[in-house]
Amino acid sequence: MRTFHAVDDLADIDATTGELELEDRHALRRVAGLSTELTDVTEVEYRQLRLERVVLVGVWTEGTAEDADNSLIELAALAETAGSLVLEGMIQRRSKPDPATFVGSGKVSELRDMVTSTGADTVICDGELSPSQLRNLEQRVKVKVVDRTALILDIFAQHAKSKEGKAQVELAQLEYLLPRLRGWGETLSRQTGGSGRGGGAGGGVGVRGPGETKLETDRRRINHRIARLRREIKALRTVRATKRARRNRNDIPAVTIAGYTNAGKSSLLNRLTGAGVLVEDALFATLDTTTRRARTNDGRVYTLSDTVGFVRHLPHQIVEAFRSTLEEVGEADLVVHVVDGAHPDPEEQVRAVREVLAEVGADGVPELLVVNKIDTADEETLLRLKRTWPEAVFVSARSGRGIDELRATLESRLPRPAVELRVVVPYDRGELVAQLHRRAKVLSTAHIAEGTALHVRVDQALAAELAPYISA
Repeated sequence: MRTFHAVDDLADIDATTGELELEDRHALRRVAGLSTELTDVTEVEYRQLRLERVVLVGVWTEGTAEDADNSLIELAALAETAGSLVLEGMIQRRSKPDPATFVGSGKVSELRDMVTSTGADTVICDGELSPSQLRNLEQRVKVKVVDRTALILDIFAQHAKSKEGKAQVELAQLEYLLPRLRGWGETLSRQTGGSGRGGGAGGGVGVRGPGETKLETDRRRINHRIARLRREIKALRTVRATKRARRNRNDIPAVTIAGYTNAGKSSLLNRLTGAGVLVEDALFATLDTTTRRARTNDGRVYTLSDTVGFVRHLPHQIVEAFRSTLEEVGEADLVVHVVDGAHPDPEEQVRAVREVLAEVGADGVPELLVVNKIDTADEETLLRLKRTWPEAVFVSARSGRGIDELRATLESRLPRPAVELRVVVPYDRGELVAQLHRRAKVLSTAHIAEGTALHVRVDQALAAELAPYISA
């Protein structure tokens, strides 16, 4: 039996951490002791999570005891991010989860005693439960049971801000909910309540109780809502694709920051671009993609985008719902893969992130591994990681250590304009000169009688536009 607490520290970076957004989020945090239970609306036994005083339970099926502990520590961090107070944690060693109750019958009794002694109102399981496991475990422990998937979906629902992000999260929640619909406890019978011939209490052909009718109504409404959300997300995907095509037309290189949740991706984006993205010591603090324009030391323009964080066993509903967002990683010229160097198991972080990237077809994109938080990591861990990943760049987004080396490495990995030209642009084409300074590498500039003489390195599209002005 173990007690777990959230881990890791992520400090704010000067004045670029989205302080106003952070203040707004904290102003609406859940308050322990106040119920958030949904008691009517659809009369379906699916309540908003009462994440107040929780007990964690995990099943250790493979790996080392340290791996099992790390998994439950991460679950504790997720629970605390969702607004709960973690009281206790329990891990059971089994070859596979129990098909009826997730944990064995003996552990269910022990779990019930733990819930009673601690005064917990919720049990969170470190895995995705089937509808029958969820129902059976709830009946045995007599409090609300939530699985890892529902917990992550709840955090996403709290943190989504953009229209696309909210639609993606709602779609994921509804797809998770649909197979788990059930009647409102014992009060709505599926066999009684209909008006069959003879007025008997038993069911018969064509006789359906109010519970069954209500379930069918809820199921139909949810299916209609899912269909509408998919149409909305498809339309938003078209908008995203149009913006991406515009960048591609202009041959602007795209860099995407990916990595484990709370590894410091937003902090790194802030440090590199001054984006002012919200930074918080919490898992999945930012969900909505932020893209900022940046410029290399030699004048080339590129875009830098932050993405949703990953986690081990990221729910497939989230991957599917956010597929249009995650697929942008596959369109990038370079993925900056951020790793938390102070995490107990950074190698597992890298494995989990690469697994999701492969799932969305982004595993073929060139990767630049960046180990963050070196100011809080111990030296022995850093030496081990340097041996494991000799090509990685080691930085601290908080203190700024290693950022110059990261910028130089990033710029060296960007695609360079391929065509070198000498041109004389007439003075009445000042917009073309401005475009060259935005999109090309300008090697030299001079002003002569005929116009602006430039020595530039440009892409093929811009070279064609400059053809009339090429000088000998």
